[in-house]
Amino acid sequence: MDLIEYEKLIQSEEAARSYLLGFCWKEGRRFCPRCGQHPVYVLSDRRLRCGGCRYTFHDFTARWLNLGGLSCRDWLRLVKLFELELTALKMCGQLRLAYNTIYKAVTAVRFALLAQAIDAPQLLSGPYGERLGFAKGRLRMERASGEQEVIPVFGLMDKGGWIFADFLPHIEAADVIHFHRNFQLPLERMGQLVYTDRYQRYDALIFCGDAHLPYGLIQKSSRKPYVDSLKGGFWNFARPRLKRFNGVTSRRFPLYLKELEFRYNHKSEDIFPILVRHLCSLVPKSE
Repeated sequence: MDLIEYEKLIQSEEAARSYLLGFCWKEGRRFCPRCGQHPVYVLSDRRLRCGGCRYTFHDFTARWLNLGGLSCRDWLRLVKLFELELTALKMCGQLRLAYNTIYKAVTAVRFALLAQAIDAPQLLSGPYGERLGFAKGRLRMERASGEQEVIPVFGLMDKGGWIFADFLPHIEAADVIHFHRNFQLPLERMGQLVYTDRYQRYDALIFCGDAHLPYGLIQKSSRKPYVDSLKGGFWNFARPRLKRFNGVTSRRFPLYLKELEFRYNHKSEDIFPILVRHLCSLVPKSE
């Protein structure tokens, strides 16, 4: 999207809202987000009611952008800054919103990107979803007491200019360290982030651990992991960005990894409308 078109969209709340609604309702046809049925009636206060299940809702109900609490103009401004890879802290000065408000909205954008991935149903449900802070269609920004220590491991596969960051539920962080100690799988550590040499069909395994992991068991290898030997590709794209995220936590790491997967796979495209489309999509239902 060129700058002139973008400036027109954020001139007024009505223009921004109209743009967002275009992504929410295909051809302007509203449906019930609870039962998926038509018709839907507009009430006097602009809310909507399903003619089938009688559920009352509004245009953004059950969509990712409904989780951030921003105006339509501020959502589009935030998406533009997110497109430009500004941190939440740097967004504060331009949006003039509280840091916590911006951080929650940016987290909603990242969840919206993760939700499009093939492995999203596994990552957003059960103990993995709980640890990410997603349950029953809601975001939980704070960490719950007694939360299960489940550290997801991903396999990176860079093929033909596309990256696949596959969630591997059958492998745990402790398994990766076991492969290193007992089968000489080279590991590298970057803070709490750990990545490996080639493993089976993957260019690397990667995870972000926490204080409970035995990092002292990681031994320096004379052989560099495969991804460090490459001059181009995903890892060279992702590594400096991971450092710039300023202390990505083990809990939120899958969100950042899926964001980088998205950015790399769309690096030659205008991602602004794609980001908006994902943000306007329905939040998946999870148990």
